[in-house]
This record gives sequence, C-alpha cells and structure tokens, in this order.
Amino acid sequence: MSSPPCKASITVLYFAAASTATGLTTEEVELPGTESSLLLSELASVLVARHPKTSLGAVLEKSSWAVDAEMVEDPAAVVLRGGEEVAVICPVSGG
Repeated sequence: MSSPPCKASITVLYFAAASTATGLTTEEVELPGTESSLLLSELASVLVARHPKTSLGAVLEKSSWAVDAEMVEDPAAVVLRGGEEVAVICPVSGG
C-alpha cells in the first residue's frame, strides 16, 4: 500500500508590518495544486487568502521578497518548488 504523495511546502518569514498584520513571525505554507510549484508572484494571493480580514494584502503590495536569503527583483521569474524560505521584506523609513 503506497502512501499519498507529500505536499511541498515553504516557510514564510514575516517582518515588521507583515508580522503585525498576521500576528506571526513564521508560517509553513503548503504549495497549492497538484503541481507542487508556485510562482513567487502568485504567493501574495495565497497568503492573503490564509489571512482574510487583515491588512496583509496592502502590506504585500508595498513589500519585496527574498528567497533563501537572496533578494528577488522579478517575482514572476521565481518558481517555488518546496523547501524554500521566503521572507516578506517590508519597506522601511529612514530618520
């Protein structure tokens, strides 16, 4: 008897306003669908769906992404396949 296939997941790190919006600093997120891959540019909608009635959507619109400690310039060019650590990098203000 074979076991069902393991769903791929990523670790999302929330900082600053993203952490405030979700009430979390980290979260394991299962990649949706049967392909077990997701474009980084699609991740925001997945996270907003997980955290309805929060300000997360507005925060993510202004935020940048880092995958495995590397800043991402083009989220549409990055495919998440599971095992990655994805950080939400909120804008900071100087003073």
